[in-house]
Amino acid sequence: MLIQETRQTRLSRRGFVTAAAVSTAAMLLPHHAAATTSMGPSNGQNSPKEEPKTIRAKHGTSIFYKEWGAGQPIVFSHGWPLTADAWDSQMLYFGQRGYRVIAHDRRSHGRSDQTWDGNEMDTYADDLAALFETLELNNAVMVGHSTGGGEVARYIGRHGSKHVAKAVLISSVPPVMLKSDKNPGGLKLDVFDGIRSGVADNRSQYYKDLTLPFFGYNRPGAKISQGIQANFWYQGMQGGIKGHYDCIKAFSETDFTEDLNKIDVPTLVMHGDDDQIVPFADTGALTAKIVKGAELKVYPGFPHGMPISHADVINPDLFAFIKS
Repeated sequence: MLIQETRQTRLSRRGFVTAAAVSTAAMLLPHHAAATTSMGPSNGQNSPKEEPKTIRAKHGTSIFYKEWGAGQPIVFSHGWPLTADAWDSQMLYFGQRGYRVIAHDRRSHGRSDQTWDGNEMDTYADDLAALFETLELNNAVMVGHSTGGGEVARYIGRHGSKHVAKAVLISSVPPVMLKSDKNPGGLKLDVFDGIRSGVADNRSQYYKDLTLPFFGYNRPGAKISQGIQANFWYQGMQGGIKGHYDCIKAFSETDFTEDLNKIDVPTLVMHGDDDQIVPFADTGALTAKIVKGAELKVYPGFPHGMPISHADVINPDLFAFIKS
């Protein structure tokens, strides 16, 4: 009995000494060192403690967004099945050059709410409008990649360009991807049914396999980045399967022709001519003809995911257009 009490006493004393040492060390730390555990870098607009940033959109859906810097806003809309993190290179590049950079996770993607309904272009555009309203954005440059390009077009077609200075559509899905009598150059329905099957059956493996054509890694001599592949898979798996499944119909069957006709701000269309996901001839080439006064920039041999894999080329070209 005496031995047990002695051990307990020693343990208690040891715990007290450890706690006291930790407390003393914390008090001796410089203020800024202690603060880094709960505070990120401040741009003068953030609260002392960083919290996940969300807005409430249609039907109370929580939409996650990232926002850094100050100055003219640049609003980025990501492709399927990715998240706002797909724009990391652009957000760092433009944030360092004095712009306010903003990117959101589309509903059912990434850190936003996973909704059963509303995974279609009208609601995506309304969610984006809610972001504009909540953050009081004006004179914004809208940049969309792939499905995000359709989102930009539908936003302007549905909500107008009052708050928009310029638009950029990169490797984007407009005017319409699905083959039909009106769109004979499009892709057949079974292509998109194959995507649906991949998502429904084993989307984890499907997203890994998709990185090959997405970034042109299946081309002879391609230099494969396992980091890019892993990040693509990780972003995809953060989203909800129902929303990702529904979004396939949204990006493939939505006709954006009327939306493109309503774009009345300077517009840049950027597309790689080796895009295996959204073929250039039936998308970027036609979009540049429909949007009044659009500037078209074609990148020989570049893949669909060129904002990520070729950011060193895309970012300066974006910068030149925004400054012009």
